[in-house]
Amino acid sequence: MAVRGSFFCVLHGIGNPAVYYGPMTTDTQPHPYAALGPDCVLDALDSVGLRGDGRLLALNSYENRVYQVGMEEGQPLVAKFYRPGRWSDAAILEEHAFVAELAELEIPVVAPLALDGRTLHTYQDFRFAVFPRKGGRAPELDDPKVLEWTGRFIGRIHAAGRVKPFMERPALNIDTFGRESRDYLLANGFIPPDIQAAWTTTVDCALDGVARCYERAGDVALLRLHGDCHGGNVLWTDAGPHFVDFDDSRMGPAVQDLWMMLSGERGDMVRQMADILAGYEDFCEFDSREMHVVEALRTLRLLHYSAWLARRWNDPAFPVAFPWFNTQRYWQDRILELREQIALMDESPLPI
Repeated sequence: MAVRGSFFCVLHGIGNPAVYYGPMTTDTQPHPYAALGPDCVLDALDSVGLRGDGRLLALNSYENRVYQVGMEEGQPLVAKFYRPGRWSDAAILEEHAFVAELAELEIPVVAPLALDGRTLHTYQDFRFAVFPRKGGRAPELDDPKVLEWTGRFIGRIHAAGRVKPFMERPALNIDTFGRESRDYLLANGFIPPDIQAAWTTTVDCALDGVARCYERAGDVALLRLHGDCHGGNVLWTDAGPHFVDFDDSRMGPAVQDLWMMLSGERGDMVRQMADILAGYEDFCEFDSREMHVVEALRTLRLLHYSAWLARRWNDPAFPVAFPWFNTQRYWQDRILELREQIALMDESPLPI
């Protein structure tokens, strides 16, 4: 078991040194993904009857490990190896069932392949799924027609998402994304001692603001969502968008899948939301009260993101990919960011 305590180390380089705060571990056991080498990936695919030709390309994913694999016969496939211990088998299968449901409705999503009647497979200590490779480019989210087209498909996803709830996957709310994130960061010593009081006070004020936003919105309906619906998870082709990576799918308010498509100044976001809803409401009614929780959801995402990085910090890929995390400057910036959110949550919501 890891032994935790406060520590810091100084990385020497150009400019001021970066001081890292957080839990220290004396656990010398390798991270589970250390065993996921190329041979393991190919052997896993071979175990379900898929013969790779040795070509492997690691795709951009940190939560899981995802590879494009060249096949001896046919087009390359994508193999996704789920992070050990994150989701239960039942929760993964519930995601697979939702995406399959959307595919049956001819909504452009990338569903896992059923091999021998199963979409979730096990090899050694890893669970994995196999997907067809679907290419595409980033959507041009400054184009009103692209936003409207994307909104139509999100509306279709939500129309299906309203039919029944998830039973195994959690909801996005102030507890799961807010209080649990705060408590984890404090309990595991990630916040530098000299700013811990300021950070804690600011987070608590932010969570009070989130609660007020939800009170103003009233009883907002929850539905099955994509959950992480931003431009990076929407691939564009000449035939339009298709949606990938439902790994964060969960219960939540519909606007969660809309606000991350917005950017720029307030006026820009008003126009973008109008374009999205012009397509969305062709298929699914939108409750305008949900606009009260847009900044609340943004605040919860900021807290959840810090806690996500902290929870994954023992994965060797994370310190390399996110070297700016957990420095004194990082936490100071988060305090300023949350103070801005506190002010935004008390403003009037975006008009629609």
